[in-house]
Amino acid sequence: MSSPRISLVNRQLDIAWALLEHHAQDLDDAMCLWEPAPVSWNVRPDGQGRWVADWQVPEPQPVPAVTIGWVTWHVDYWWTTTLEHCFGSGAPAREEIVWPGSAEAAIARLAELKRSWQAGLARLDDADLDSTSRTAGLPWGEGLPLVDVAGWVGVELTKNVAEIGLLRHLYTWNAAR
Repeated sequence: MSSPRISLVNRQLDIAWALLEHHAQDLDDAMCLWEPAPVSWNVRPDGQGRWVADWQVPEPQPVPAVTIGWVTWHVDYWWTTTLEHCFGSGAPAREEIVWPGSAEAAIARLAELKRSWQAGLARLDDADLDSTSRTAGLPWGEGLPLVDVAGWVGVELTKNVAEIGLLRHLYTWNAAR
């Protein structure tokens, strides 16, 4: 039987996901790659045909604007990293996580991550949620109980979906001018 806390985390995640599905309707590649400012982080094909994300450490100031493609890559990056640390054998390096090359494939990839995350949570009980063993090595949330990281996943997805929605509105407004 699933923990009531897991049910709560999943319901919250499902709300954020419904908003993502709303913003993903009719999302196309042009919209994903549209740069909203003269200096924007995007996803770009490299010489090997992989779509890599712009990234700089430390971040420049001010931080560049981002594209929908970059935001979907970013969600893939943090969710893959979190999923693999909490339920796998450790995450791949950031550079190994690439954008799948289209809006449709990006949304499908995020749906796959959501299913995997919820499947991982479904196997847990309250003791697992209170444990910090699954968050060991996680670049964000190390030492936190897994339930805190699970709550963060929903909040982070909500924030990223809001960014996608805003970028969609800006793209549509600019295209109509």
